[in-house]
Amino acid sequence: MARRVDQPGLIGDIGGTNARFALTDLASPVPNILHEQTFGDDRFTTLREAALHYLEQVGVQPKRATLAVAAPIGSDEISFANRAWSFTCSELQRALSLDHLQLINDFGAIAWAAPQLDISQRVPMHGEVHRTLQGPVTLVGPGTGLGIGLLVGSQEQGWRVVETEGGHASFAATDDEEREIVRWIAARHRRVYNELLLSGSGLSRIDAALRGIPPVALPEPQPGLRTPKEIVDAALRGNDADARRALDRFCKSFGGTAGDAAMCHGARTVLIAGGLVLHFLDWFRSSGFMQSFTDRGTYTSYMQRMAVQVITHPNPGLLGAAVALRKGM
Repeated sequence: MARRVDQPGLIGDIGGTNARFALTDLASPVPNILHEQTFGDDRFTTLREAALHYLEQVGVQPKRATLAVAAPIGSDEISFANRAWSFTCSELQRALSLDHLQLINDFGAIAWAAPQLDISQRVPMHGEVHRTLQGPVTLVGPGTGLGIGLLVGSQEQGWRVVETEGGHASFAATDDEEREIVRWIAARHRRVYNELLLSGSGLSRIDAALRGIPPVALPEPQPGLRTPKEIVDAALRGNDADARRALDRFCKSFGGTAGDAAMCHGARTVLIAGGLVLHFLDWFRSSGFMQSFTDRGTYTSYMQRMAVQVITHPNPGLLGAAVALRKGM
């Protein structure tokens, strides 16, 4: 190993597409991320296999670990919503020879990371970027799924993370185009919830619906879908009106849903995470996101008081896991 780790802890950020592992030195005065490795979703069939491979690669046997997972936490059995992985915490702890294993939600990890972010790692969409976060803080981000979390408290009094599954709350259409998309998704999935629009695969559904591709009910495969990367690349090239329309609609719908979450939380700050928007950040900052976020009739001025920022830290989930592991010591 390139750097000695005096008191190693295992940290992980396990999403629907990638499994990221790293070590953190619990003897360090600040949370850190060391010897990170990322594995794609097709490399290992279980979380246990991926974690054991990582530990073998780094040649260290930590006794404590915190893993952030894209799944609800609350029982010994964990099942991923967007990945064919499931496991029990107790069996995983034994397999990894750990004295302590803590599991947190992936957006709970983002929340734990938020107070640690440098001011340069929060890009403004609206309002000022203060060095110290102003709570309550809503965290929301599209990736493989849609994560929503809440951070309450303050730097002086301490922070508390509230984990949620807001990505699976029902989506509320607000105009004719959104209603058209909702009808398309309902024909395939029956129930329409936020994540079915506001995620990587959600962008593919929006694009197909607006191009008039006939929906096919599950479990049959849906023909005519473009990948999120194909849509984003085509939109950024500027020569594909359908892709530009889909990406515009994604940003507007994301703004409405993020605003709903922030209203429910009574937020003063909104932090946007998840890997998707970083692929088109300049487009996103000039999109209709903020108009949809703030357009609340008599409550528009209330929404305009919120600071909205995009997290650009490359691994906020791992950073949050490192913070949570320290707090659990």
